[in-house]
Amino acid sequence: MPENLRSQAITQGVQRSPNRAMLRAVGFQDADFTKPIVGVASAHSTITPCNMGIAPLAIQAEEGIRAAGGMPQMFGTITISDGISMGTEGMKYSLVSRDVIADSIETACTGQSMDGVIAIGGCDKNMPGAMIAMARMNIPAIFVYGGTIKPGHLDGQDLTVVSSFEAVGQYSAGRINEAMLYAVERSACPGAGSCGGMYTANTMSSAFEAMGMSLMYSSTMSAVDPEKAENTALAGKVLVEAIRNQILPRDIITRKSIENAISVIMAVGGSTNAVLHFLAIAHSAGVPWTIDDFETIRERVPVLCDLKPSGRYVATDLHRAGGIPQVMKMLLAHGLLHGDCLTITGETIAERLKDIPEEPRADQDVIRPWDRPMYATGHLAILKGNLATEGSVAKITGVKNPKITGPARVFESEEECLDAILANQINPGDVLVIRYEGPKGGPGMREMLAPTSAIIGAGLGDSVGLITDGRFSGGTYGMVVGHVAPEAFVGGTIALVQEGDEITIDAPARLLQLNVTEEELEKRRAAWKPPAPRYTKGVLAKYAKLVSSSSLGAVTDLGLG
Repeated sequence: MPENLRSQAITQGVQRSPNRAMLRAVGFQDADFTKPIVGVASAHSTITPCNMGIAPLAIQAEEGIRAAGGMPQMFGTITISDGISMGTEGMKYSLVSRDVIADSIETACTGQSMDGVIAIGGCDKNMPGAMIAMARMNIPAIFVYGGTIKPGHLDGQDLTVVSSFEAVGQYSAGRINEAMLYAVERSACPGAGSCGGMYTANTMSSAFEAMGMSLMYSSTMSAVDPEKAENTALAGKVLVEAIRNQILPRDIITRKSIENAISVIMAVGGSTNAVLHFLAIAHSAGVPWTIDDFETIRERVPVLCDLKPSGRYVATDLHRAGGIPQVMKMLLAHGLLHGDCLTITGETIAERLKDIPEEPRADQDVIRPWDRPMYATGHLAILKGNLATEGSVAKITGVKNPKITGPARVFESEEECLDAILANQINPGDVLVIRYEGPKGGPGMREMLAPTSAIIGAGLGDSVGLITDGRFSGGTYGMVVGHVAPEAFVGGTIALVQEGDEITIDAPARLLQLNVTEEELEKRRAAWKPPAPRYTKGVLAKYAKLVSSSSLGAVTDLGLG
């Protein structure tokens, strides 16, 4: 919205009696018509534990806004639980929901001429969806994370939701009995909060803190601890001050601040989904950013934190160890963070970090000292080759065999692949290919947590590769490569792979290669025909028509302006 239109609506439009009458009905008094109107975008739902604690936080945000002299107006937005829909047709709506959330926040804020917005979200797509909307609208905004779940416990071990998925593979492989399978299921998720490892939700919350769009320390707080409510009220107050000072998202979301966010993601061992989401956020903010920029940052930033899925600890452990500010200060001290970037408080990153030590405390081992990192370089690598000319994304740290060449086992959907794994039809050395699961082909680019967890559970994590034009959960690890682009549905090389073809995944060389001659590929390409769309009406059909390649962030407004 043009700045003059919003200001006219707020400072002049509400003076007209029809506007005032409606606002009086929702609680405005005479003195309130000169106050900034502040949206509270609540993603509360009981669909998922990630969001079931957000309603009380939204009330806290309202109170903070009122205390600072603003007038809050609360509205809702949606959530799809990745963890619950995983492995089902419903998972196709997960990435779609990111854009629905962005569109709904933009629609409510712009339609009601709000001066600013505080978005409170818990599940994976609430966060990038909200940030895309904030960058688009460019009105003062702050994001509040609903908080992480505390770990479950069984036999002295910390559990997360991924433990449950892996238990299915362990059970199918005969490694645990049915009683243990159900014991894991009952213990994995003890209450409210987003998945506890450095999976997608905690990755994105950490990145937003690093970028300056959330308050420091907020990204690793437990959903059920009192400090989360206190922090939310404070965020409301900070936002009202940002409205007064006109601190705008595009003042904060810059190329340098995105570099800061990605550096932190590398340092904490974050989710592959961050690649997709930050491409989309940068697009909305008008920041030049490409998939190759992730590789540039990966090469210079070490992995400093020992966090699940491949490590030992969860987000609440990171919080106790010093949280994201401690990681940021280490990066700043070694020239890997831009300290002059603005934050929503009006202070710079360097100013916010000035009292934090340059090395982590010696009484913890969640955050490693600079001279003893988990890995010398980052974990999210961009692989290219004839199978992914636009790029693909892989986690390459913590993998015992970073190179694999083996026969292709081709599956036209996630379900086909999972059935084969659970039926013990996969052999060491195989390279599984799951295709037609991309943004257009799925449509919706489902996450492959069920098959990847089943591989781990079956004891094949170090000997089997998997590639897909779909996505992976933040809880996935192993020799797996996702976001393969171009995707199968548009005729990418992944569509031409045949059963038994030799495929090479070479993480150190950043290579994803189908070892078939170019002449043979051209023959197959000439014979290939695009499949019929799986959906011809409704949300998924519209999404498939609009969505871009995953290498561009799977955005739905590319080329519209």
